Amino acid sequence: MTAVDATLLAGPTASGKSELVLALAARVPIEIVSVDSSQVYRGFDIGAAKPDRAIRARVPHHLIDIRDPQQNYSAGEFVADALAAIKDIRSRNRMPVLVGGTMLYFSALVRGIAPLPTADPQTRAQIDARAARLGWPALHAELAAIDLEAAQRIHPNDPQRIQRALEVYAISGRSISDWQRATQPPTAGLSLARYALVPTDRALLQLRIAQRFERMMVAGFLAEVEALRARQDLPRGAASLRAVGYRQLMSYLEGDGSLEEAVQRAVAASRQLAKRQLTWINADPGWQRLEPFDRHALAHWVDEMVFVCGASLCGTLGVVDCHLPGERPRGNPG
Repeated sequence: MTAVDATLLAGPTASGKSELVLALAARVPIEIVSVDSSQVYRGFDIGAAKPDRAIRARVPHHLIDIRDPQQNYSAGEFVADALAAIKDIRSRNRMPVLVGGTMLYFSALVRGIAPLPTADPQTRAQIDARAARLGWPALHAELAAIDLEAAQRIHPNDPQRIQRALEVYAISGRSISDWQRATQPPTAGLSLARYALVPTDRALLQLRIAQRFERMMVAGFLAEVEALRARQDLPRGAASLRAVGYRQLMSYLEGDGSLEEAVQRAVAASRQLAKRQLTWINADPGWQRLEPFDRHALAHWVDEMVFVCGASLCGTLGVVDCHLPGERPRGNPG
């Protein structure tokens, strides 16, 4: 089994990523690096499905609670922080496992961030004017005509990313996908094991999304958003507050509809998020797919990863279970 420097585990919301990686943590010495654009923010706990303090005391976590909600956090910052975490974890002879659903962060890590042309206000204004006349889905169709690869990754109702892709092409004459393909991956030189939870039963995933949001509400999600709203120093336009769930409950607290309607909108937005996450995954053949609702398959993956981690860490940690199931341990003697 080839040794690896880090393991990546991606998947849509509510697919069971955290439960799976904690099952692995019970078997081998790993540390978890969060790949989640909401978990970086302090005070974003219930709605971000942040692991509680007991779990974090048992299994070290990184890139959680590292920003105040009024601050921005970019994909470039994530890459720098994740690489530093990987180096730190490996220096202590443990296995970094990067887990989450922010696919932009994963893409930036394994593909790099292209040095795109600087934003041009005039070009953006022209794009916005066309969008006002025609609608963003029409501009998404324009994008598909010039850059099908990008259009397949970007949802027709994602104006920010549609605008940027069209802007890059208008300024440079090159598609944003061309720029990205020419970029050197920041993880070049590292051996990565990449896995993604991809459910075949999408109806079950949608049910799990609704059930999870219901549990969040019972756990006090609305009170969490109320506390954020009460902060005088947190602008309503802060990037952190655009997160799914937070945005819908904040709108409710501002007087937009009933709580029931806000919950329905949040569940619908969560399902759309899951669809976009799966689109990112399916567009990248580098992910090895796992069926998240097949207990036998997941148990086999954990067994396999015990051996992968053993192959990567044996000789440095005698506590690692360095054998395949059914084999005699091959760790350090005595």
